[in-house]
Amino acid sequence: MIQFTLNGKRVRLDVPADMPLLWAIRDHANLTGTKFGCGIGQCGACTVHLDGAPVRSCQLPVSAVAGKAITTIEGVSAPSSALPTKDRRARAAKAVQSAWTRLDVVQCGYCQSGQIMSAVALLADNPSPSDADIDTAMAGNVCRCATYHRIRAAIHEAARDLSSAKA
Repeated sequence: MIQFTLNGKRVRLDVPADMPLLWAIRDHANLTGTKFGCGIGQCGACTVHLDGAPVRSCQLPVSAVAGKAITTIEGVSAPSSALPTKDRRARAAKAVQSAWTRLDVVQCGYCQSGQIMSAVALLADNPSPSDADIDTAMAGNVCRCATYHRIRAAIHEAARDLSSAKA
């Protein structure tokens, strides 16, 4: 039995300790927003937050998250987000999702939950990223539709939103 916090709620899953977190989330917690992409941690479609940091859930055994906090795309995108409203990740998530919508970032959409999770982690830690910062933070997220220019523009717009919200 593995216990951890998933989107703000304590969960106990009766799964093998070596099961990748991705499958525990999708098949046992029934949260399917986190996607399976390459299965080798190279595409980023399976990105979730482990104690606030982006990780590839397809390569992380569920036993590694015992007692820790996992946030999925459902946790940052629900109207009543799992994140406290004053949490910097919650503010970043709201700004990212709003910018993604305004700039119509999504094409096929398959990679977008992982892209958003990486962007939220970036802006939570660095609310004014440079192009180089964005490239570094997003380097592990592959988009087969090549929407990288729209993703970068949306991250900059989300950063402006966060900056203006402080003023």
